[in-house]
This record gives sequence, structure tokens and C-alpha cells, in this order.
Amino acid sequence: MEESKKIARTADLVAEFASEKKAENVVILDMSRVSGICDFFVICSASSSVRAKTIAENIEVGMRKEGHRPLRRDGHREGKWIVIDFGDVVAHVFVDETRKYYNLENLWGDAPHRQFHSHHSRED
Repeated sequence: MEESKKIARTADLVAEFASEKKAENVVILDMSRVSGICDFFVICSASSSVRAKTIAENIEVGMRKEGHRPLRRDGHREGKWIVIDFGDVVAHVFVDETRKYYNLENLWGDAPHRQFHSHHSRED
């Protein structure tokens, strides 16, 4: 598989694992042409910090099972904005009001983005 497709698939995996725990408004930003930080941001919202922590934990557990270990993570204690860095893909799990405040989609408005829709209907 071509490297860029593998990285895009990694972003989709992150989004899918977030969706499994009822992440809301999951968006994937293609950062490859606008930033040297990473290739993709996966941004999602949660209704509470408890839900955000659950989503972040599911992302980490699922990605480890797929062979992807996070390089860094931050924000888990507070649960308002949790960042999980997988190198080429960075997950941002926000509580709703924190996401609105920082508005990364607008900040990185030049990055192509797409709404992610889970292919599976899953329960907690």
C-alpha cells in the first residue's frame, strides 16, 4: 500500500475508534500540505470530560491493537482537550465548549477536511 494511503487509513482508524465510544462531529483534516506537524488531525467532540477520557482511551487501546503506539499524549487528567500523537496522525478529543473555543478547523482552514461517518453501528 502506498505510504500516503497507509497514513490516511491510520487517520480513519483513529476516527473509527473515536466513533465507537460515541464521539461527535468527527472531522479529519489533511495537514500534509499546510503544516510540518503531521499528515492528519482527527478532531472530535464529547459531551463531558468523562466521555472525552473514554473516547481517548478507546483510541489508544484500539491503535495499540493495530500496532500503533502513541508517541505522546496530553490533557487526559483534565479531559477538556486530550491530544494523542501517533506521529503522522494526531488525535484531538475535545469537550464541546473547549472545541468551540479553540476552533482548530477554522485555525487550520486551509487544510482540506472531511466529516467522518462510521461504517459500523456500535454500542458502548
